[in-house]
Amino acid sequence: MDKIVVLDFGSQTAQLISRRIREIGVYSEILPGTTPAADLTADPSIRGIILSGSPASVHDADAPVPDPGIYDLPIPKLGICYGLQRAIHDQGGRVGRSERREYGRSRVQFSTSHELLAGIPDGFVSWMSHGDHVDSLPAGADIIATSQHGVPAAVDLGRGFVGIQFHPEVTHCEHGTDILRNFAVTMSGAAANWSMEGYVEQAARAIREAAGTVPVLLLISGGVDSTVVAALLLHALPPEQVHLMYIDTGLMRKDETVEVRATLASLGAGNVDVVDAESDFLSALAGVVDPEQKRTIIGDLFITIQEREIASRIPGDYFLAQGTLYTDMIESGAGVGKHAHVIKSHHNVRSPLVAAKRAAGRVIEPLSRLYKDEVRQLGRVLGVAPGVVNRHPFPGPGLAVRILGEVTREKCEMLREADAIYIEELKRRGLYDEIWQAFTVLLPTKSVGVAGDSRKYGYVVALRAVVSADGMTADVYPFPTEHLLEISALITNRVPEIGRVVYDVSSKPPATIE
Repeated sequence: MDKIVVLDFGSQTAQLISRRIREIGVYSEILPGTTPAADLTADPSIRGIILSGSPASVHDADAPVPDPGIYDLPIPKLGICYGLQRAIHDQGGRVGRSERREYGRSRVQFSTSHELLAGIPDGFVSWMSHGDHVDSLPAGADIIATSQHGVPAAVDLGRGFVGIQFHPEVTHCEHGTDILRNFAVTMSGAAANWSMEGYVEQAARAIREAAGTVPVLLLISGGVDSTVVAALLLHALPPEQVHLMYIDTGLMRKDETVEVRATLASLGAGNVDVVDAESDFLSALAGVVDPEQKRTIIGDLFITIQEREIASRIPGDYFLAQGTLYTDMIESGAGVGKHAHVIKSHHNVRSPLVAAKRAAGRVIEPLSRLYKDEVRQLGRVLGVAPGVVNRHPFPGPGLAVRILGEVTREKCEMLREADAIYIEELKRRGLYDEIWQAFTVLLPTKSVGVAGDSRKYGYVVALRAVVSADGMTADVYPFPTEHLLEISALITNRVPEIGRVVYDVSSKPPATIE
């Protein structure tokens, strides 16, 4: 199958580039930015190479550097942001540091025609995010387009290399997918014959090759990701080889255990174990307030309990399967290569015990190159029920990271009830499917209020609701005011410990969704 390779230099959007290419129907893979040129020429299916952005500057002492032989390969190449600057710098041009970072919307004006921009209107709105800029070009290079600030926005360096300063992969960039299509299909000649149905068989084959006849254990939470992995494992392997374990941490959503049992039964799962571990988790979290520490404790405890419980169920060796997404990997600084920054640690990525199993080659993560919306698409192909596929994301550490401050049973019950009211109301009002993710957060403070004629201190909860295409960027959901007022009143009336409700209006960036 023809494919486009993305060389990742630590960019937070490298997987988004790959995902956009797959949306076009062309298969794509991500490789470390330092991949030797010889390895790329050894694969005859590679039709084009994309050099990603990076949090680094070409002036940094430890900036990631591609194999110089990449530039001489007779394969079309596209440099995006850092990828362009890297090529300019490596081939004798000059990259300068900008006095002011160019970030966000910027119109692009064409200097000459080029097949990369064929069919794209002059003056389209691009999306910039860079602190360096191209000062001078190497010999033989030509400017294709400039930004409204006079910065080179697209450059043809010759030898099949074209670079752009903006990010066509983000949804805010007009015609970004068309530009990537021009590169992948028109310039590179790749066949658009990839589909999610094809991915199912590719992933199933990889699972079979990795696991052989060894049992595979999946810790299932009831969320979209782990449920889709369960469906994929049951598609790829004999049912008796797949062991599903649901650990009730006491940090789950309301009625989660009942729903998990029903979902697994619908998938035809046979080996299902439900473990009541609420006391284990609440004891381990007692007195802990730092969210990163909570994530580590929960991640390690998941593995500890799993190993304790599985000893009597699976004799000998086994593989651990996880519903890890690529967003989990890149936010934890564990994407392809060694140059990604840590935004927040996901327990299924950064937990030392999980990392040890991954290093030993005993972890299967078939979703680790997919985004949430792609996982939903995969679930539909596998026949997972719509009510599960369309469910909003829920963090692996559960309510522990939605309770700011110490986690207690009382706080869990309070937050669980408030969150259930919120979600039920969104569904009743026809708003749930318009929102990417909605949830309730318990803040570490109490607020004075009035109950009847008496003064009362109550907890404060924050409601969060965002719209997003892929989870990498997100905007706050613009609730009509009456919905917020009515939902707030329901929560404070039905959960007497809560005395105040606020709404989080931050976008991502600068905030994260959770």
